[in-house]
Amino acid sequence: MNPADEKLWATLINLGGLFFGFLAPLIGFLVLKDRGPFVRAHSATALNFQLTLLIAYVVGTVLTVVIIGIFILLAAYVLNIVFCIVAAVKANRGEWYKYPMSIGFVS
Repeated sequence: MNPADEKLWATLINLGGLFFGFLAPLIGFLVLKDRGPFVRAHSATALNFQLTLLIAYVVGTVLTVVIIGIFILLAAYVLNIVFCIVAAVKANRGEWYKYPMSIGFVS
């Protein structure tokens, strides 16, 4: 895959996490992981971040019984928007990016 295609797919995978949760990075990782190091790194980090957010959403949902869960859900939602946009911009520029505060499930 040429570098322009890698940048395009990395950008789409990061934005896909914003709209479709962990499904877009998972599909992108499974399909494109052997196509180039840049798209593999971006899809793996996007998948790790979306899985970390999934855990935060589950914990926040459980803790809505106590009021703190609402704040956890709100923080996770805002972080998803901000970090996915930052990652997509970095991918579009051809820069490597690692999401902060994400657990490394896939490498």
